Amino acid sequence: MSLALLPGSYDPITLGHLDIVKRALALYDEVVVAVMNNAAKSYMFTIGERAEMARLATAGMPKVRVVADEGMLVDLFDQLGADVIVKGVRNEADLAYEQEMAAYNLSRNPRARTVFLEAEAPYADLSSTRVRATLSKGVAPHELLPAAVVSYLNAKILGSSSK
Repeated sequence: MSLALLPGSYDPITLGHLDIVKRALALYDEVVVAVMNNAAKSYMFTIGERAEMARLATAGMPKVRVVADEGMLVDLFDQLGADVIVKGVRNEADLAYEQEMAAYNLSRNPRARTVFLEAEAPYADLSSTRVRATLSKGVAPHELLPAAVVSYLNAKILGSSSK
């Protein structure tokens, strides 16, 4: 049975992220969405909130589980017994960054190979940064987020008066 690890900050999880999860499910038997921290980033949501949104977004997918981890990706890779790391890339800048991270992970663990999945056209410009900009205006952008995440944000984060 093959296990794919999909690490990311997921601040919050978007339809683009969810598309990568679904595509990874077509390639591997099980997918673990790993909500992680990057010291170079500041977050709108706590790691717990981000993990909860990822759980809500993937709730109908029995072969997907969500974990939150604040450690190193290569350590989590071994802890889970993962076979591959899967990363979505939207453009050349994403690819260059992710290739650098993949090389680092491989240097720390020769089993930790990374597979890149190119973003599908509808998601090529979608980013969590864009979503957070809209959220900062008090609106959960339903066209960019899974419905369960919009509901969560409206109820828990933005309050019932948001759209």
